[in-house]
Amino acid sequence: ELTMKKRNIRWPIVAYDVLIFFAVNLILLFLYMNNGSLPTSALLMQIAVSFVCIYFARFAGGIYQQIWRYGGIQCYIKMILVDGIAFLLTLIIEVALSLFMEFNRIALAHLIAVACTDLIGTLSIRMVYRYAYKCGNEQTARGRFLKWLLRVFAGVKNTGDSDTATHKIKIAIIGAGQVGVALAEDLLTNKNASYVPRCFIDADQSKVGREIHGIPVLAEGEATLDELKAREIQEIVFAIPTLKEDIKKKLYHYYAQAGYKVKTYDFPTMHSTSKKRRLREFEIEDLLFRKPIIISNPKLNAYYRDKVILITGGGGSIGSELCRQLAKTEPRQIIILDIYENGAYDVQQELKLQYGNALDLQIEICSITNRKALARVFEKYNPDIVINAAAHKHVPLMENNCIEAVHNNVFGTKNLVDMCEHYGTKRFMMVSTDKAVNPTNVMGATKRMCEMIVQSASVSGKVKYSATRFGNVLGSAGSVIPLFKRQIARGGPITLTDKRIIRYFMTIPEASQLVLESGTMAKNGELFVLDMGQPVKIYDLAENMIRLSGVQGIEIIETGLRPGEKLYEELLVKTEELDKSENELIFIEKDTPLSKEDIDARLQKLHDACETGDDEAVRQALHEVVPTYKTPEEVNAQAERSEEMQTQKVMQTIHA
Repeated sequence: ELTMKKRNIRWPIVAYDVLIFFAVNLILLFLYMNNGSLPTSALLMQIAVSFVCIYFARFAGGIYQQIWRYGGIQCYIKMILVDGIAFLLTLIIEVALSLFMEFNRIALAHLIAVACTDLIGTLSIRMVYRYAYKCGNEQTARGRFLKWLLRVFAGVKNTGDSDTATHKIKIAIIGAGQVGVALAEDLLTNKNASYVPRCFIDADQSKVGREIHGIPVLAEGEATLDELKAREIQEIVFAIPTLKEDIKKKLYHYYAQAGYKVKTYDFPTMHSTSKKRRLREFEIEDLLFRKPIIISNPKLNAYYRDKVILITGGGGSIGSELCRQLAKTEPRQIIILDIYENGAYDVQQELKLQYGNALDLQIEICSITNRKALARVFEKYNPDIVINAAAHKHVPLMENNCIEAVHNNVFGTKNLVDMCEHYGTKRFMMVSTDKAVNPTNVMGATKRMCEMIVQSASVSGKVKYSATRFGNVLGSAGSVIPLFKRQIARGGPITLTDKRIIRYFMTIPEASQLVLESGTMAKNGELFVLDMGQPVKIYDLAENMIRLSGVQGIEIIETGLRPGEKLYEELLVKTEELDKSENELIFIEKDTPLSKEDIDARLQKLHDACETGDDEAVRQALHEVVPTYKTPEEVNAQAERSEEMQTQKVMQTIHA
């Protein structure tokens, strides 16, 4: 072990420290302090004692085994403490020698001056070495001088700036705060980094005009495109986590339209478990330009802990995320029920890898339209909580498959409600959609019928019921995002039904958190709605995705509205009747539940229509049983007559 330590000692640093030690003693003891009061032999004895004590303490304290190029404040504190111990040791030895033999000591003030000056010298060369290693480069005169210092005095031929520095991507960092500076430090000290910071951009006037690690800080006004071009900037990096989303959106569009690739230094989004910041591309979620909604409810874990939870559609986008979120709450058992075995299998393998035997996870493959299969599942597991995320959600496809939409969405939900009542389930939570509000398509109308079934059951049944309603989900299997990605990868064009379309968007984790949060606060029969902020124009989303891709020349082509599609979506039926929940992001819409007899009569009408095998008959029956179901032509005509008013209405729907 001692041999290994000796091999790891940086002897050039020891040599420089020795030179500093003797230079300090020569200047302070021989040329300045000594006025003839002490003979030369006494001074030499004094120097010898100090030398032995200092270097014994430094070697014993491991000072020469530290890598000073990466040394932080802890390294310098350690140096101060070790030299402090050496000073005390020197003082003790000198006092002991003066008691037992003739030993002329220098004054205590002189001894302190010598020790402090020597310490300042040794700390200084380490600071200069670290600064030179970090900031040495071939780009500036200062950087070249620092590299020369390293080469001559430390024998270092290659610093953090590699020989290929000229080929590194030159970036401007928006934000000269703690996060931005940390990024710059990482890039400057990592010789394998692909990026080199050329400037900071910051709105804080106290920082503008100054330098951080030799990197100039520019004001937002200074950072004109000409200025960035002069500094050969190739990419822009956002490094302000607290930047307001409207300002971020403005800056993103400004630099993206100027042709710069825009990145962010932040935590990964979506399903990543990484806890560290990293330099990454802007992702689709970032293009919402709003803070991600993170629901923090201490009751949530306690509510789901030790429960048996059945999730229908558990292999889908929302269902699988619900499984991930629930697995963290330590449930007694999770049952994934899905008709598509591959999705369920993928979630099972992911959770098994993460939790192993600590999570009791079961898979059941069946359709919610199969009452006998559902009965077997309920009898086998007797779930405490059922979350219904199974549904046909694709609007155009359901327009041409009305019978299947009603069978799966409406009667599948009714089957689950019946099973919950029969087997004594305590809670039933339904996943709904904004398309259920004043629906203009079969899918939306069936989901509105499901809401009506759940609300009616809350009055007539024994189970506690609730439904949660939210907008489009980014990254889900049926969303527009995967389609745009495929079209961009193919070189375009991006097909858009109508440039005027606006939609509410949320991420998969946000949607899943809303569903679980609503379960903890539901008393019975509530319809929960999330404050989703401002809606997004699909056309703007498509443009941003093109910029993200970096591909030039991608066209956006309008193809016309599809069957059942409307220009805008609503989240609420009657905004004036909204109640706030204990979470300010979640509202409760109160609607008068229908009686069990009324629901049964409507279900019978739908059943009879389905028996005809005629999609048009089923569509007509939906119009009769769901009074708010309107034709898209009627709704879109109204929007076109007053487009500005409708857009403003949508943007203020939640915040009114």
